[in-house]
Amino acid sequence: MREINLKKILAIALSLIATTTVAANEVDKRRILPFNEMQRDHVLTEMRALLTGTQNILDALLREDMIAVARYARPLGMGMTHKAEDHLKAILPKEFMQLGMSVHKDFDQIAMDAESLKDPKHTLRQLSESMKKCNACHAGYQIRVKEQSAQPGMHSSHHQH
Repeated sequence: MREINLKKILAIALSLIATTTVAANEVDKRRILPFNEMQRDHVLTEMRALLTGTQNILDALLREDMIAVARYARPLGMGMTHKAEDHLKAILPKEFMQLGMSVHKDFDQIAMDAESLKDPKHTLRQLSESMKKCNACHAGYQIRVKEQSAQPGMHSSHHQH
């Protein structure tokens, strides 16, 4: 019974994410983030890691495996941020950075609470609150690639977490 409810919640969450995209006939009023290819790759790689980690956490919650929840949440926390992101600070709006950092802090808290409280519903509530931040960011911002220019310190075109 519990597994079915969590699957329904996952289906609803994924449909909500899908509805944040702009319909073809609507004007996209989201703020443009002008990235070069390397910056775009960095941000999209991080977002994909967050999405994959969230999926893994949901799977672990279905099994009520709180040790796995903590294991999947921890790498998505503040440890995911590092000096390599300095190249983004100059171009990213303060609000975008604050949202991103708060999501990383959320995952640190999810990991700690999963280990100490061992309460899947609590973790699910935490994940739901964090996903609201993801939705807010996707609703407010869009990435556009600007023409690549030679910039110091930008030698790699790929970034891995």
